[in-house]
Amino acid sequence: MTGTESAVDIFKKIASNVERVMRGQSASIRRLLAAFAGGGHVLLEDFPGTGKTTLAKSLAKSVGAGFNRVQFTPDLLPSDILGVSVYDQKAGGFSFHQGPVFTNIVLADEVNRASPRTQSALLEAMGEAQVSVDGTTYKLPELFFVIATQNPVEFHGTYPLPEAQMDRFMMQFATGYVRPEEEVAVLTDQQKVHPLESLEPCVTLEEVVRLKNMVKEVRIGDEVKRYVVDIVASTRNAPGVQLGASPRASLSLMRASQAAALMDGQGFVSPAHVQEMAVPVIAHRLMLDPQAKFSGLTGRSVVETALKSAPAPA
Repeated sequence: MTGTESAVDIFKKIASNVERVMRGQSASIRRLLAAFAGGGHVLLEDFPGTGKTTLAKSLAKSVGAGFNRVQFTPDLLPSDILGVSVYDQKAGGFSFHQGPVFTNIVLADEVNRASPRTQSALLEAMGEAQVSVDGTTYKLPELFFVIATQNPVEFHGTYPLPEAQMDRFMMQFATGYVRPEEEVAVLTDQQKVHPLESLEPCVTLEEVVRLKNMVKEVRIGDEVKRYVVDIVASTRNAPGVQLGASPRASLSLMRASQAAALMDGQGFVSPAHVQEMAVPVIAHRLMLDPQAKFSGLTGRSVVETALKSAPAPA
C-alpha cells in the first residue's frame, strides 16, 4: 500500500466512524477532517441542536484522542482554560496545574459567551501550540485541535469574536439540518441509547500525526498557488468589504486544499480542491461594510464572486 492509499484508508475509517453518529453530515465531516489533518482549527456556527458538540466528540473518540469540553460563560477566566500556578507549602514554591487546553482536542462551546479577555486566552494556544503563564511557556501536545462553537441566533450576553481571533480559525462552517429521512434515522439510532456511547477508536494518534505530515507533502504547483493568492487577494478590493483576507488565509486555503486532495487519493492539488475549500476557509475572515451587509452582502457571496473572477489554471 502506497502512502497516498494509506492516507485515504485512514480518512475513510475516521469519516465512516463519525458518520455512524452524524447522519447526513458527510460534507461537514469532510471539511472537519480537512482542517484536522491540515493543522488548523474550526469554528462551527449553527443553530442549537444541530450536532456541533456531537461532531466534536465523535472525532475525538474515533481517533482515541484526549478530549476536554469548556463551556464558555461570561464569568469564565483565562486561568480556567490555561491553568493556574498554585503555591505548594511542602515544596515551598509554586507548581503549575494544567487547564483543560492541555489535551488533543478542545471543544470551546459557545465561545462568544465569554469576555474578550478570556477569548484571547485561546489565541496563543491556537496559533503557537503553547501557552504562557506567569512568564513560563508550556508546550501543548503535538496533536492539538480546537473546535469552537457559537449560535448565530442569540445576541444577548454575547461578545462577537474579534477579527484577529476569527483569522485563527482555518475554517468556519455550519452543520445544518439534515433531510427528513436522515432525521428519522437519527431518531431510530437514539431510540434506546446514543450511538456515541458505543463508538470506539478506529485509528491511532500516531496514524493521525503521520496523516498530518503527509498533507504537507501533497504537491501544489506554482500556477495553483497563484490561483490561491489571486482568489484571496481579490477579496481585499471587493466592493462592500472593509477588510479582506490576509496571507494567513492563503496559507490556510493551500493546506486545506492539500488535505482535500489527499482525501481523494491524489498526490497533487487541483483547482477543484481550491474551489471546494475557498468559502469555508475565507468567508469568515472578511469584515463587511455595515451598509453592504444590510443590503444582503455576505462573506460567502464575496468569495463566490472571487472564484468567478479569478481564472483557474488549466
